[in-house]
Amino acid sequence: MRDYRSLRIVFMGTPEFAVASLDALVKAGCNIAGVVTAPDKPAGRGMKLTESAVKKYAVENGLKVLQPEKLKNPEFLAALKSLNADLQIVVAFRMLPEIVWNMPPLGTINVHGSLLPQYRGAAPINWAVINGEKETGVTTFKLKHEIDTGDILLQESLPIGEDETAGEVHDRMKEIGAKVLVETVKGLAENRIAEQPQTLNLQPSTLHHAPKIHTDTCIIHWDRPVETVHNLIRGLSPYPGAFTTLNEKILKVFRSKKEITYPKSTEGDYETDGRTYLKFACADGYLHLLEVQLEGKKRMSIDDFLKGYRFNGN
Repeated sequence: MRDYRSLRIVFMGTPEFAVASLDALVKAGCNIAGVVTAPDKPAGRGMKLTESAVKKYAVENGLKVLQPEKLKNPEFLAALKSLNADLQIVVAFRMLPEIVWNMPPLGTINVHGSLLPQYRGAAPINWAVINGEKETGVTTFKLKHEIDTGDILLQESLPIGEDETAGEVHDRMKEIGAKVLVETVKGLAENRIAEQPQTLNLQPSTLHHAPKIHTDTCIIHWDRPVETVHNLIRGLSPYPGAFTTLNEKILKVFRSKKEITYPKSTEGDYETDGRTYLKFACADGYLHLLEVQLEGKKRMSIDDFLKGYRFNGN
């Protein structure tokens, strides 16, 4: 048993989701020996080199930063080893080779955005919302060979609102994940966490997976039930965005409202008064579009969209 603040920790992460966890560790007084994040990447019209959210935070807080192109690069491995970490923490990073995750004596722990073993994979928040789950959560676990299969350390659940988007769940989850991570570090240091193998509550027939989102996933199929389409829209909002076509142009939909009724229109046809509503017929009702983005335009409310849009035949 030891004081968690004496542990030398190397943190690995890249996007905004990971910043909340790194910030919580710093504020809890953890000893961050180094931060590993993605190399700077050209972005925007000027292709200017852009730093990851985690790098920006690390630099602002005077933390040592490593940005390897390849995780098996001998120079990177030597630099990582010289940090002499007791524990490594991974939040929204990339797959680690065994030579990296097996390096510290206490191993490497990961923060995953689901209640494992459910929703293993790259997009757990999106798929939980797409599938209409009423609850999801955060898991900390020890890394091992197969992705997202390591022994569970701690878990905390959170409800998903009926109209909540993946983006809104993400923003709540990053704070809960950060809190659970700090509790995990303290528990490991004090030797009071019993690791639970995921196989204990594993029933393959009831397992949901969370693969990377591809363009095909984002296409709205209006011949499906209203609930299914509504869940797809909020599960892909704000990114990458579910889409349909309107007069041969791509229309992304970020928010919608359900109207369960017998549709008078054919599935996929729309009805509008040209001012306040635009709704598409589904299998068992209509879906009102509330926030949209037409190809080449910015995201806007349906009222603003309708003010400037001319429908064919109008």
